[in-house]
Amino acid sequence: MLRWKSLLMGLLLLNLTTLTATNQTPNLRPFRQNKIYLANPMGFSAQQQALLLPEIVTKLESLGLEVVEPFSQNTTLDISTPTWAYEVGQRCINDVRNCDAIFAVINGTPPDEGVMIELGLAIAMGKEVFIFRDDFRRCTDSEMYPVNLMIFAGLSEENWKESYFTSVEEITSPNKKLNQWSNSVLQLSQ
Repeated sequence: MLRWKSLLMGLLLLNLTTLTATNQTPNLRPFRQNKIYLANPMGFSAQQQALLLPEIVTKLESLGLEVVEPFSQNTTLDISTPTWAYEVGQRCINDVRNCDAIFAVINGTPPDEGVMIELGLAIAMGKEVFIFRDDFRRCTDSEMYPVNLMIFAGLSEENWKESYFTSVEEITSPNKKLNQWSNSVLQLSQ
């Protein structure tokens, strides 16, 4: 992925250099923010939805990210129809597909099944993966990881801790991969 971004920036710079040399005005498409899907079960708890969720969204937005949060995305759904649950699932799959990364809140023992499905989809789609767990209870099958080892399949073997967060304050840490990723190459709009 990084190679493609470097190639894209190189082509953009070459194009700008050529246009500048010929006194032409560049015809650039607008840039867009990186989009991150916030997989979380907080919409099922009034207290978490009111206190923790806004704090996480604010931290992610402070990094210049466009946050796609499923509970706020599905407010127009008519739950009196027999197909509402299927529609929610399809919307979430499409949201994961249309985002550049996932920030998965995996609290609980075990973590929420819906979040785990969204995380698995993001890993299978090759998305950037970031994990948040401030739950101190262990839920693991190995001594290396704090939760099930398969959750870490989408992270770097050596540097997984750079993409793993245990507090809201860590979200904006310059030492974490999320901060570095959010400040990387701006992406062209589609």
